[in-house]
Amino acid sequence: MELEILYRDEYLVAVNKPAGMLVHRSWLDRHETRFVMQTLRDQIGQHVFPLHRLDRPTSGVLLFALSSEMAAQMMPKFAGRDIKKTYHAVVRGWIQEAAVLDYPLKEELDKIADKQANQDKEAQEAVTAYAPLAHVQTDIAIGRYPTSRYTLVEMKPETGRKHQLRRHMHHLSHHIIGDVNHGDGRHNRSFRDNYDCYRLMLHASRLQLLHPVSGEMLDIRAEVDAPWRRVMAAFGWAESLMEGA
Repeated sequence: MELEILYRDEYLVAVNKPAGMLVHRSWLDRHETRFVMQTLRDQIGQHVFPLHRLDRPTSGVLLFALSSEMAAQMMPKFAGRDIKKTYHAVVRGWIQEAAVLDYPLKEELDKIADKQANQDKEAQEAVTAYAPLAHVQTDIAIGRYPTSRYTLVEMKPETGRKHQLRRHMHHLSHHIIGDVNHGDGRHNRSFRDNYDCYRLMLHASRLQLLHPVSGEMLDIRAEVDAPWRRVMAAFGWAESLMEGA
């Protein structure tokens, strides 16, 4: 497969990472043979160096450096708050107004023996700004409710903790659809059965940063995939998450 290249110059390259694809080889799936890093390297014919990460089920903008020197220069910017990230998600329930959630997160122990997780470590600062963009109520009964409600939400993380957006939405009881670890299985099944949607409905739609060499502002955007478009069409939402952005 070919990756969709969103931006490329002699220093950086950005792709629209598909949902379900690991960024690089990992103990998470020792049998996996396709990775974004290797696929992109083969596609453009040169080594690439990931500057940040997206979880396997998350799609969207993923940025790489084209040299180890550029990677060393850029990594501290991602560790700080110099780079603006915008995500979109479909969550259960109706979020009525924009807010900022400041809710520290302890290091999360992965179910597959993540030995790097230290449960004795103090909870780390985790801040997410979020805003509702659209709502829908369906006639599909789930649990004791005769209808189902969902919100299209925009999220801008100010910190980068592991699974921060999923865990923050779980904390608010607005679980992201398709999240098997922090979500609601009844709503996940409903999306599979009614909308042919088997993925996590979390998309890294926008990355804004100053170019490290030219100093110009880069605004890199990624459109959603077919399952996202099916859900948005079914709910009567705009076809593009970037409309009006």
